[in-house]
Amino acid sequence: MRLQSLFCRRGEVPHYSGFRYLFRESVENRRQRVLAISVLASGAIPDNRQDTGSSMQTTFSETVMELCGFRHPAVRHMAWMCQAPQLLESALCFNPREFLPHDALSQLQRWDADPVSGPSVLTNTPNPRLGLYFESLYECLLRDLLGWEILARNLQIQSNGITLGELDFVLRNPRTGACEHHEVAVKFYLGYNSDKNNTEAGVTLWHGPNAIDRLDLKTRNLLEQQSQRTRLVETTDALATLGITGPLTKRIFMPGYLFYPREPLLSALEHVPADHLRGVWFTLEDALRMNSEHWVPLRKPHWLGPWQQADSPDQQAVIASLQEVQESGTPRLFAKLAFQAESSLWLETERFFVVPAHWPA
Repeated sequence: MRLQSLFCRRGEVPHYSGFRYLFRESVENRRQRVLAISVLASGAIPDNRQDTGSSMQTTFSETVMELCGFRHPAVRHMAWMCQAPQLLESALCFNPREFLPHDALSQLQRWDADPVSGPSVLTNTPNPRLGLYFESLYECLLRDLLGWEILARNLQIQSNGITLGELDFVLRNPRTGACEHHEVAVKFYLGYNSDKNNTEAGVTLWHGPNAIDRLDLKTRNLLEQQSQRTRLVETTDALATLGITGPLTKRIFMPGYLFYPREPLLSALEHVPADHLRGVWFTLEDALRMNSEHWVPLRKPHWLGPWQQADSPDQQAVIASLQEVQESGTPRLFAKLAFQAESSLWLETERFFVVPAHWPA
């Protein structure tokens, strides 16, 4: 019996079947799911799964529905955060899926059906800064879905009036009763090899759309500085003013995407999990030679999770965004859509950055 038959009436679109499957999956199904998510993000079958078979096709379909089934953007973004692979493989990594309560799916369904009845972040105007919007969703996810107590957010650590840094979140784990320190980020990096004549030996750097931001630098900062700030005497003092004493468990949460050039072939960094979400990138010159009929520009905060829309893609919006790449000299994110008759929606099948010719110089 297919899972959708357990809770969908005949003729209904199984909006949440994949997501329920996510909560109760086996190890093998989880492996297939993360492969399918990579397919959803990249539009290409991973090399070790060229023979897709019927089981892969089913998983791919369910993966599309598990996230695009949530119609309200903030709920869909939070659902994506519950299961998105991270860009860092470390013992410090926090996996929200491990803490989902038994009624998590039902709660998300209720919020999706009636966002006004849920936490205010679902209906507030999203912060234009993606990182701050992501932090607000993370707070909602931990507090309102997982039942954690938020003890502090963006707690500044100071010494003699000088800010040394801040702690993103200090929380109480309801299972253990222990206090935890969480550092969070959502990142999108594009792989670039500066030595195109020597790809295997050359150094591949993963830049953000703002090329100053790099995956290796962010990872080092998270592991060696941000997550270690609770060791500072000044941090101990700041926490004591809140009545928090004793060692804090350190956690890192950094989901996101890696975008690969169409050529040459690149390998991700060793510390990046193999199941990370993928896209591609190419130059504006290449983009102008492509069929962009089904493209849409993705604006923040809709970089989180797969995009969906009821209207047909607007070619004029694509032309305007490509013009922005030329005029601003900065990359722009796009998605390619396909019409899904069952839901009467246009759903994301690929995502990619278009970059100016000089990027990342």
